[in-house]
Amino acid sequence: MSSKGSSTKFVFPTLSFHCAAIAVDAAVKHVDKTIDTNGEKHSDRSFTLNRMQFSFYWDPFLNGTRTEEFLSGTLNGGVPTMAVVGSGIWYLRHPESGGISEWKERMGTLFSAVDPAAQTAIADEVILLPVEKAVESRLSPERAATLHADDIAAMNEHLDTLLKSSEHSYGQGPTLAIPRVFNTLIAGLDEETTDGLHFSEAVSKVQASILLNLRCNDVLPKKFPFDKTCCSQYPTPNWVQTLLLIVLLAWAPAGLWFYSKPETKEAIFAFFPEQKYLIPAAIFGFAVSFLFVADRTSLFLKENKQYDALTFAVLSLGSLAVGVLTLKPAEKDLGFLNREQTDEWKGWMQIAILIYHYLGASKISGIYNPIRVLVAAYLFQTGYGHLTFFLKKADFGFSRVANIIVRLNLLTVVLAYLMDTDYLSYYFSPLVTIFTAGFLVIWVTMWAGNKYNERTPFLIAKLIIASILVACYFKIDGPLDATFSVINKIFATTWNAKEWRFRMTLDMWIVWAGMFTALAFIKIKEARLTERPEWPQWQKWTIWGSAFAMTGYMVFELTRASKFVYNAYHPYVSVIPVLAFCVLRNATPYLRSTSSKFFIFFGQCSLETFIIQFHLFIAADTRGIIMMVPGGPFMRPVNFFVTSIVVRLSP
Repeated sequence: MSSKGSSTKFVFPTLSFHCAAIAVDAAVKHVDKTIDTNGEKHSDRSFTLNRMQFSFYWDPFLNGTRTEEFLSGTLNGGVPTMAVVGSGIWYLRHPESGGISEWKERMGTLFSAVDPAAQTAIADEVILLPVEKAVESRLSPERAATLHADDIAAMNEHLDTLLKSSEHSYGQGPTLAIPRVFNTLIAGLDEETTDGLHFSEAVSKVQASILLNLRCNDVLPKKFPFDKTCCSQYPTPNWVQTLLLIVLLAWAPAGLWFYSKPETKEAIFAFFPEQKYLIPAAIFGFAVSFLFVADRTSLFLKENKQYDALTFAVLSLGSLAVGVLTLKPAEKDLGFLNREQTDEWKGWMQIAILIYHYLGASKISGIYNPIRVLVAAYLFQTGYGHLTFFLKKADFGFSRVANIIVRLNLLTVVLAYLMDTDYLSYYFSPLVTIFTAGFLVIWVTMWAGNKYNERTPFLIAKLIIASILVACYFKIDGPLDATFSVINKIFATTWNAKEWRFRMTLDMWIVWAGMFTALAFIKIKEARLTERPEWPQWQKWTIWGSAFAMTGYMVFELTRASKFVYNAYHPYVSVIPVLAFCVLRNATPYLRSTSSKFFIFFGQCSLETFIIQFHLFIAADTRGIIMMVPGGPFMRPVNFFVTSIVVRLSP
């Protein structure tokens, strides 16, 4: 494929000799899915799209006119941006052509042509395909007689030898690339080929993606989201990122050093807080800087997410086993939705969400739907906890507000600037801070007329009115769009009102359900209903009703046609499993007072773990995962546990 228009800034054409036409078709369809790529077998092909020309030249022996023009740099149409060259199988199928010895000569000629000392560059990028490993069980008798695995292996070894030799001779890195992964990709995919040589469109599409990624990823604009997991160098940190890294890595350690020197002048300490705050500040700085190194440098390998049911089961059951082994009953009844229980609840939910994101399980409706309920459960606890605090403490002062806002957003805001991302991309922090019924919405609701909060009818009416106003703000077209438009103009952000309307309305009512539950629990305690003789019977009915409701919900969500169908019901049905779980988890004093230390640990840092996962467990701004231990899909459970240990060791 050769350049068609020099005025085009980024042109990524490909010249291809004897690579399957279906692979060329796949590359073309990456640009235009609607184009008809049908054509005559074993013939030259050409497609022009968006000022790019894709050309396929049929020359399996690499000895035709087009090949000679290419190797001499005189190919009609100019120097290709990318040339993909493949040969080998036909030399084996037709021994009269000279066989492997003649093929080696042609490879020698190709390697000579890409000598960087040559006056004319034959292409901006040259890709030499490995000799394809044939699936012997699918070969016809005629092909099987000449295509032997040993010969193909020897030919690929010869290519490796030439590559190493060229690197040594030229005194610099290889001047062409050999994607050995192509043979790795087709290993075990016997069902994807009918003749043992030509693979399905699905395989060719992946191969075309690899080639286009190699050429395109590193020259595309390098800005958020940084969703390329291969063939791309990370951009040099901008001045904001550089300044932040210096502050994070040097400020607190410098303060500790000055405190350690008795001769330090008093004026120096004006730039630092008390010494007791500098140690956690230093830990925070090093931890956040490590996230930058993990997800904004090439230190760790990044891979695309791939859902695998077995890996999902191993990680889920393994986490559950550790959680069960660390169960410990308390010495007394800790009460309904006690702190240890809610921390445990947050902990196992966070681990489940982490596994879900790590494996890209959102495509599985039977997993996506329950995970949506876990997000709703977290928001339920937000409403429950804040209303309980405001009713009991009646503290609406600035100190309380600032404390909560900083705790919820410090890590997120620092990462947004350090990683050059977007605040809303971290989802949970803005969700529990501002939107739907985050802390600020709850604070304003409880603050308005707070001297009347002890009057139950007034409080109920206020909560209902507030919930309706918030719902209207998000459901009606206009208000949210106008707000985001102003924010985008003032702060140069790119917040998407449509996307956030979808996210917010999914959990539109659950926080208010948490607040009403907290109010109901407080009033039940005040009225001492648990001391009434009817209470045990009421409790039994509630437990049985909750078990029935939980079962009914599970049947309901599993029988929806897709997750998109389920989403329409979620805002209204998510409260059912959440309330049912609350009742069942607190069914007896032993149940509600027994908790897992393992899950409690993750629950106590659940928000931080949720934010950290974006740059340590998963990578490429949620599009990929980090592989601290390389090794492919089979190493993913190992990587998950290794990364978990890294997080666990971080204070």
